[in-house]
Amino acid sequence: MKAIVYHGPGKKTFEERPRPALQKPTDAIVRIVATTICGSDLHILRGDVPAVTDGRILGHEGVGIVEEIGAAVSGFAPGDRVLISCITSCGRCGPCKKGMYSHCADGGWILGHLIDGTQAGFVRIPHADNSLYAAPAGLDDAALVMLSDILPTGFEVGVRKGAVQPGDTLAIVGGGPVGLAALMTAQLYAPAESILVDLDANRLALAQSLGATKLVDSSDGKAVERILQLTSGAGVDVAIEAVGLPATFDICQDVVAAGGHLANVGVHGTSVALKLEKLWTRNVTITTGLVDTNTTSMLLKSVVAGRLTPRRLVSHELAFDDLMKAYEVFEHASTSKALKVLLRAKE
Repeated sequence: MKAIVYHGPGKKTFEERPRPALQKPTDAIVRIVATTICGSDLHILRGDVPAVTDGRILGHEGVGIVEEIGAAVSGFAPGDRVLISCITSCGRCGPCKKGMYSHCADGGWILGHLIDGTQAGFVRIPHADNSLYAAPAGLDDAALVMLSDILPTGFEVGVRKGAVQPGDTLAIVGGGPVGLAALMTAQLYAPAESILVDLDANRLALAQSLGATKLVDSSDGKAVERILQLTSGAGVDVAIEAVGLPATFDICQDVVAAGGHLANVGVHGTSVALKLEKLWTRNVTITTGLVDTNTTSMLLKSVVAGRLTPRRLVSHELAFDDLMKAYEVFEHASTSKALKVLLRAKE
């Protein structure tokens, strides 16, 4: 099979690899029908995730067809169309019983990280009964793939940890796929104002169509000033950081209101300065997190019902064999206007 393989910082190849085989009775082998590229994959390629070793197949998002199952798998059968969760969970350990699947004692974020991932013709899924979801009939793969990672990430780590409430004023710093997923799912809680901050005019325009009530172009370095003007100096009830840079985290620290929440979603490769000298009297809650995917079933129902339209986050569609080109498109989003790039395999 063909696969995208990591060979150290800045190095990846699209090469032939052997098909995976079952290793444990709880495994399933899934043939990939659709996959995509995540910002986390770019962080890996920059060397920000040292646990990823030379020779690892990248990717943790996908839709596919079950090809083979282990003897202990009871919820799926060969031929089933499935959504692959970016988080692998055994469902039995202490963290899993708390709903913290990202900290599963025998799983968590392992696909494309600690074991081979989904940017390949086939992938081995450990703990298949808890790490796969039956694909609803008629739901487009482009919408479905968004439920592997970015929709639950934006919702769980941004909206839920940020404790968005009806009537809140919300600022999302970063209009990439995860920031837009947070914006989209935040509308389920009816915030009064949703402010989207980004450098890119294309992303700002899309954000407005997804529910943003105010747009802030941060290219002039005056995002904090603009947000405070929009909130009469009070700041926002919830600030969601969805980029992973010190500068964007600083914006969130500077605009969160007294009693507010700062929810960090972005993947940070360098340290940030925590402004405790300003925040210690402000009754501010700061949260971090890796997605647990414990809301995937609920989000799937919302998508099927038409309450959420994650397909709108797909900006480009290419053939699976064009994965290297897809990386070029995704890495140069400012010129390609890329959000999520969908790769479809021949069925």
